[in-house]
Amino acid sequence: MFRSVILAAARSPRVERLVSTAPVTRDVVRRFVAGTAIADALRVTRSLVDEGLTVSLDHLGEDCHLAEDAVRARDEYLRLLQALSDGGLTTAAEVSVKLSALGQRFDEQMAYEHARAICAAAEDVGTTVTLDMEDHTTTDSTLQILAELRKDFPRTGAVVQAYLRRTEADCRELATPGSRVRLCKGAYSEPESVAYQSDLDVDKSYVRCLNILMSGEGYPMVATHDPRLIAIAQDRARWFDRSPDEFEFQMLYGVRPAEQRRLAAAGYTVRVYVAYGTQWYGYLMRRIAERPANLAFFLRALRSTS
Repeated sequence: MFRSVILAAARSPRVERLVSTAPVTRDVVRRFVAGTAIADALRVTRSLVDEGLTVSLDHLGEDCHLAEDAVRARDEYLRLLQALSDGGLTTAAEVSVKLSALGQRFDEQMAYEHARAICAAAEDVGTTVTLDMEDHTTTDSTLQILAELRKDFPRTGAVVQAYLRRTEADCRELATPGSRVRLCKGAYSEPESVAYQSDLDVDKSYVRCLNILMSGEGYPMVATHDPRLIAIAQDRARWFDRSPDEFEFQMLYGVRPAEQRRLAAAGYTVRVYVAYGTQWYGYLMRRIAERPANLAFFLRALRSTS
């Protein structure tokens, strides 16, 4: 119930106006979003890299409806990749791309061509791209575009969401040599026909998918903040004889930073998902929906101003 209410608020223009104009919002957003510009993304990236972490950068801008908006999103990523190269950060930072920001919902071929340009630019500067996964209606399209991109850019990363009933089968398809696969729980409101609804069922699916990826020949990217799932991932890695450099943990910027540093100090690769851009509202609401503690932080901040 909590999650569905927050995700409904993420789609409400009225709630967006209220949140966007609240005096405390800037401080709350700053915890989860690097800023609005490339310079902000670079500043946060360098700070995290200096702490021994790695980074995946996401320019916020999903569900574009015009071709010119998709071009702007592509060009932003091209500028970002060049800036990462100029700053000597490409060995530790990659980019995450939502195909909907590149026009996927109204022109899949255009989205593919834009994604291909981003992958080529990333390869030129010595880093990688991961294709973010969105709601279930885009899953087949995203995986098809991924398959095409991997023909020339085999290091392009995939994302699968444990709350979808199909994901175990997708993991089996993706757990191939050299395949980078990010496993997350999922952060969109989905119908029961395609997605598990209870936290317990999602967690069970996550562990089943984790077993498939850890036993496969790909490179698992374990995206979770859940202490129990982190411990299970460490156990599964040992069970399947994976060294710490044969998989990685991924966490969101602003969520459990002390745990990120702890895991990195223990010798694990920890990649922090850092978002930046002006279209932060939907992203922020999904972060709150994923973890009740994030809502508690938001409410504490609101109370502190009264």
